[in-house]
Amino acid sequence: MSLADPQSITVSGTAVSLPRTNTSGDGSQYTSADGAIAFKLSSQYGRRTRRTVRLDFSKIAADPFLPAQNTRVSASLYTVFDLPPAGYTNADVLAYWAGYKTLVTASSDLIIAKLLGGES
Repeated sequence: MSLADPQSITVSGTAVSLPRTNTSGDGSQYTSADGAIAFKLSSQYGRRTRRTVRLDFSKIAADPFLPAQNTRVSASLYTVFDLPPAGYTNADVLAYWAGYKTLVTASSDLIIAKLLGGES
C-alpha cells in the first residue's frame, strides 16, 4: 500500500510537492517537478526485514575544479530499520524510533549539527 499522493516536504521554509512517480512491488518514489528532490520508501525481505526511508536531493553548484562551470551535485539522507523476522512488534520499534528522534533533534538538532561538523 502506498502513502498519500502527493507527499510534501518543507525545505528552508518552502513547501515542495512530491507526487508519486514510481511504485514497485516493495516500494514507492515521490519526486519534485524539477527532479531535484526524491523521497523513497522501500522494504526488502530475507533473513532480516529492511525498511528504508530515503531523501535524495540535488542542486547546481560551482565546480570546485572549474569555477567558471557549474555542475549538478547531490546528497542523500536515509534511515534503515533492520529487523529480525520475529521478536519486535511495530509498537516496540516505534517506541525506539520516538526515542531516537528525540535524541537527535534535541537542542535544535545539536547532535546532527555536530555530526555534520565531523564530531562524534
